[in-house]
Amino acid sequence: MPQPDDAAPTPASAPGPDPVAPGGPTPRHALALAVHEVEAHAADAGWDAPPRLFALVMTAGALAADPTLADRLPSDVVAAAGADPHHLLSIEQEGFAVDGDLEDGLARVAWPPTVDGAALVVERIVLPPAAEEDVPEDPDAALDYLASHPDRQDVRLAVGVLRDGSSWCAVRSRAHDAATDVAGGPDLVPGLVTALRATLED
Repeated sequence: MPQPDDAAPTPASAPGPDPVAPGGPTPRHALALAVHEVEAHAADAGWDAPPRLFALVMTAGALAADPTLADRLPSDVVAAAGADPHHLLSIEQEGFAVDGDLEDGLARVAWPPTVDGAALVVERIVLPPAAEEDVPEDPDAALDYLASHPDRQDVRLAVGVLRDGSSWCAVRSRAHDAATDVAGGPDLVPGLVTALRATLED
């Protein structure tokens, strides 16, 4: 469910995955594609959904560890991994549930060394800066205030990080609910980037 936003996205300069650097594929490019893919996957299920957490694993490494995986993956995924050594598989963590504060829930997450990164999809309510000054301190009252405010915006945030420190965020507004209007950038939601990055720390 939407929650009061404690890490509102900053404006993005460009929609969609835009991270292809000169010289060929990079980890950030692969991460951006994976983040936009999990956001699109969440979009297929519609709005008013709980947070969803994904492990990110380099496809080439997974195939090297288990060659039979190639027979269980779509052919286009195997081909993409052959073309890009940084290509990532996203594996949804079905048991992930948040009862209360999202950051507290993420603080209890730890990944094994075989996981190369993590991605999170969550919905938030955001308000213009002027309206945020009147948000009540009580959490329940704040949620009621946000939910009923005429200038509220519902957004879906997809955030991904890698162990090397790379990050990428995708932001979709409910008012502009189209794949072509999904914004992307490395630090659009810094609070969630930091919280998700902490799940990968030893």
